[in-house]
Amino acid sequence: MLRDQIKAETVTAMKAKDKDRTAALRLIGAKIKDRDIEMRTASKEVPDDEMVTDVLTKMAKQRRESITMYEEGGREELASQERRELAVIEEFLPRTMDEAETRAAIAEAKAATGAESIKDMGKVMGELKAKHGASLDMGLASKLVKESF
Repeated sequence: MLRDQIKAETVTAMKAKDKDRTAALRLIGAKIKDRDIEMRTASKEVPDDEMVTDVLTKMAKQRRESITMYEEGGREELASQERRELAVIEEFLPRTMDEAETRAAIAEAKAATGAESIKDMGKVMGELKAKHGASLDMGLASKLVKESF
């Protein structure tokens, strides 16, 4: 399980006295615990690896946005800290599909849903998310789906 892998990596980083990596892994662990607490009151059960991947995806997106803002504001030291955290987070995320793979997945989803116009974009995006989940860059997919109609 992904959760166990993160815990094991945290212990390894602590033993190696790698402060930056340990801090990033502890941050990941804290976010996962926060989500566990939220899920206690949730009505539907989500598989653990799926939930952890969702947490990591959101953390990665936040880091990318922060890096952009820090670079625009001239705060390179903060941007580099965010880059280090992002590198650790991305170790645990599945590989993201490239543009060619995304286009192929969109064509497949359009065929499966029978989508013919931009009005069917929601169906196509739902199909893509269900089949490819975390390995798909939804921003890129959205742009490419719009172009495909």
